[in-house]
Amino acid sequence: MVFLSLLWGTMVDVLPIASVLFFFQAFVIRKSIPNMASVLLGFGFVLVGLTLFLVGLEIALFPLGRVMAEQLTSPIFLELTEGAELRWQDYYWVYGFGFCIGFSTTFAEPALLAVATKASEVSGGAIKVWGLRVAVAFGVAVGVALGTFRIVTGVPIHYFIMTGYMVVVIQTIFAPKLIIPIAYDSGGVTTSTVTVPLIAALGLGLAETVPGRNPLIDGFGLIAFACLFPVMSVMAYAQATELYERWVNRTRARRQREKE
Repeated sequence: MVFLSLLWGTMVDVLPIASVLFFFQAFVIRKSIPNMASVLLGFGFVLVGLTLFLVGLEIALFPLGRVMAEQLTSPIFLELTEGAELRWQDYYWVYGFGFCIGFSTTFAEPALLAVATKASEVSGGAIKVWGLRVAVAFGVAVGVALGTFRIVTGVPIHYFIMTGYMVVVIQTIFAPKLIIPIAYDSGGVTTSTVTVPLIAALGLGLAETVPGRNPLIDGFGLIAFACLFPVMSVMAYAQATELYERWVNRTRARRQREKE
């Protein structure tokens, strides 16, 4: 019954997309859709796949994120004596877990792989696929770790976001022009099928288990960190690469002069 209910909901959600596509194909472009049978079969696969994904979220990812947060914040795991007051330093395993889960989920993100591959093709290999993927994944990892720290401490989110965007604006002035659009797109790439469910589950589970936190106020906002920090990390990666290339060129020129 759960599968059928989610399948119906998915069909209702996908119907507007399909309607727009078929409307423009039939009444604007005025051409028949080639391989109609394959297209309809593909839509069927999309519906089934999205439904199975939603089922997986409900029975696996969200409960797993909640359980992990409960275990990592348990006084028994933290080895606290009875009556001891919790400090933000006691949650270092939470920060480490947030960093690792942010990096691993983002690196496995299909949308990031697609963007990195296209960026490498368009730039003629100047932008490396692995370099971009690692830079984005590292940014998400730092963002999620800092977001968990915010949940634990209860510091208002706007302090972090305002400071982060100030850094982004300053980086945009000095970063190579080639990388700026890709860096800004990288923040959106992270909000996709693999990363968002686990990060959202971690944030909500952490807010439910840390004393004094409100899941509605403190549990959300973690994805904003995952969107912001990749922009900074990608531009920093480009700036570091540019400085390294300059250093290499200067070193080669100096050695060439010494030989002469």
